[in-house]
Amino acid sequence: MPASSRGRLAAALAALALAASALAACAAEPATLQTVAVPADASTISEAVARVAEGGLILVSPGVYPEQVLVDKPGVTVRGLDRNDTVVDGEGQRPYGIVAIADGVSIENLTVTGATFYGVLVTGLHDENGPTAHGGGGYTHLDPEKFPPVQRFLIDHVTAYNNGLYGLYAFDAQHGVISNSYASGSADSGIYVGQCRDCDITVRDNIAENNAVGFENANASDSVYIVGNRFSRNRVGLTLISNYQEAFVPQAGNTVVGNLVSDNVEPTSPVQADGGFGIGIGISGGTDNDIRDNRITGNARAGILLAGTEDLRAQGNVFTGNAFEANGVDTANISGPRAPAQGNCVDPAAVTVLPATLAADCASGVDQPAAASAELPASVAPPGVSFRAVPPPPPQPQLPDPDAPARSLPASLGAPDLSRYTLPAADLLAAGARG
Repeated sequence: MPASSRGRLAAALAALALAASALAACAAEPATLQTVAVPADASTISEAVARVAEGGLILVSPGVYPEQVLVDKPGVTVRGLDRNDTVVDGEGQRPYGIVAIADGVSIENLTVTGATFYGVLVTGLHDENGPTAHGGGGYTHLDPEKFPPVQRFLIDHVTAYNNGLYGLYAFDAQHGVISNSYASGSADSGIYVGQCRDCDITVRDNIAENNAVGFENANASDSVYIVGNRFSRNRVGLTLISNYQEAFVPQAGNTVVGNLVSDNVEPTSPVQADGGFGIGIGISGGTDNDIRDNRITGNARAGILLAGTEDLRAQGNVFTGNAFEANGVDTANISGPRAPAQGNCVDPAAVTVLPATLAADCASGVDQPAAASAELPASVAPPGVSFRAVPPPPPQPQLPDPDAPARSLPASLGAPDLSRYTLPAADLLAAGARG
């Protein structure tokens, strides 16, 4: 998360906490209903959360709901009856669409738009009043005993578009899935997973386009699986970042398989604070990631770009079986002398490599040669657009059975079946993409 977002984050979370407290104080009905229909049983989704029992189901009929929703009860499923026409609308005024701070929450088959910060947020960083910003040090010194990660979550068949910073965001969370979803128009990233160890999180079969960054990971490690996604027509397709602004450095041990990372030169997208453009996969201080069988094409500066973050080096990343085409350069290392890259094994399928000697050796503990960023192929970043100006997505596929019972999420997930995720075709998930 850019440092410039921290102050706004604190103010917005404080406002949301106050709203949650007020809602709890005025709730007139006990939370004993196993299923709550909106608007038949409750006029708003927030009122339905107040009335539903733990482990219960909220079924939301088509309509526009101008609110932000805090889900603070374990095991609740919030499900729209029509993904495209059940809309939580922040109207460009409210910071959040839906925030889940309880274990075992599922959010399904609806659309979230117009939030100034996040479309959907799942986080363990909260207190008795709801989500809260960490104290003076931002997120840097998060105490996992004080703020234990939220356990078990599902974001499935959710459309998040034209939200100010992030579309779908999991932070300080474990044992979750983000799947079959769509994110566009975010000025930071469409999908984000951050700040967890032993994360046990799978991000699969999603589309992220027209964002500053399609998918971003900052300091989420050990068991994050990014598989079968379409990260196309953003400014940057996918990033794996070690970041001192959050806890648990360095980022490590993600598995990135079977994704389409293409044409990340999209002018109809918001500008990201760090200004990246024309990059397929960016690894900044990321370590020990397994990146294979991805199609990486049409990225004007670099298909894969290695760099350091302060004194955190990109190291131990292994690239195999990827397909490269029409990138400015297929693989490049621009790490500086403070954090030289080490032990990154360049994919033999990469036709163009910068510097040319980068692929010669990936032995651990040996500094790898680097180029200056000015040596990358030139690509002028266009000015970008407001997050509110990105065109809406096409209609997205519905959840197959929206009338099913509430979800009961498993305690842990483990690795997905990676055999499902081979080298993707160039039209992966194209039916749901804009244009």
